[in-house]
Amino acid sequence: MLARKVLEGKLEPSGNFHDQMNRCMDCLSCNTICPVGIKPADLALDMRFAAEQIESTGWKTLLFKHTLKSPRRLELASLPMRLYQNLGVRWLLHRLGLISKLPARIRDLENQLPRIPVRPLRVRIPRITNAVGSRRYSVAFFLGCGQSLLHADSSKATIRILAHNGCEVVTPGQTRCCGMPARGYGRMVEAMDMARYNIDLYEKLDVDYIVTDCATCGSMLKEYAHFFKDDAKWADRAAQFSGKIRDVSEFLADVGMQKPAGRIEASVTYHDPCHMVRAQNISSQPRDLLKLIDGIDFIEMKGADQCCGSAGSQLVTHYQSSSAILDRKIANLAESGAEIVASGCPACRMQLTTGIARAGLKVKVVHPVDLLAQAYDQNGGGNEPNG
Repeated sequence: MLARKVLEGKLEPSGNFHDQMNRCMDCLSCNTICPVGIKPADLALDMRFAAEQIESTGWKTLLFKHTLKSPRRLELASLPMRLYQNLGVRWLLHRLGLISKLPARIRDLENQLPRIPVRPLRVRIPRITNAVGSRRYSVAFFLGCGQSLLHADSSKATIRILAHNGCEVVTPGQTRCCGMPARGYGRMVEAMDMARYNIDLYEKLDVDYIVTDCATCGSMLKEYAHFFKDDAKWADRAAQFSGKIRDVSEFLADVGMQKPAGRIEASVTYHDPCHMVRAQNISSQPRDLLKLIDGIDFIEMKGADQCCGSAGSQLVTHYQSSSAILDRKIANLAESGAEIVASGCPACRMQLTTGIARAGLKVKVVHPVDLLAQAYDQNGGGNEPNG
């Protein structure tokens, strides 16, 4: 109703109105349960786009039109984070207990940072990783920005697992952001530009599938077909591209993954990323893959499919509501008694890490592929495949 009244000119797009649109976490729960088919989450994103047409902000132009359009610029922008961690500054601050003196919001954001590699994975990974044994599939790996910059070990594990399951893996180093951050902030023009670039890049590859290990990337890449459905030039190209997209857990479940021979003695639970469980309807596959590993005691967490409160940047923009949602998730995690929580979204992993540190829990946060790779490695099957 709010969106319609604004578009009809019967309601001024006030600051409060914009705040309501930006408070939405795009978790898609309302889209799923609405009995009459209205999609409030999509409306909120559309209204953010409308607001940007009325009055844009300079920092969004700099971020989405320039920085995120270039992997190299994004890597340069993240250099201070890498220096902060890899030069020992972070270790020293924690060692001296100075982190605890910071305001709660800053402390939470600092706790989000994973172990950041000195060099982004994009510049280190071979373009082609050969299949181990006979080749069953040729796949392209869509290396997301967050995975390359923050969770490189997980993406290395993804490529290794694909190779050990008969996949020749092509990883284009020129991949751009999937466009989800731009879309989330109402910058659909830039999001569509990124989409066109990625479609053009990947359609030149002769591959059976395009695999991603990031829930957010996967949901956005599958939406390219919807974004261009009325574009005569791009509709077919976008549909073919989106039709090849598979989350790594979805792909491995579909093609039949070789059971790891190693064991992991641990209790493990799983958090459903919103853009995995609702946007892509992927829920059982990552759980089934985890249960393939001998020794794992899988525990279903209460409210596993409820949002963790991240939504990319909500801990920055709407700290109170993001924190309240996170506290609910962490309470459920603590109740499960699990030693490890797995999730296939870099933003969720960072948010969960913050909540765990805040609550003083001893729980490790991983991507499901990290555990699969560990189980493969124990049998000597996890050595780096030849590039």
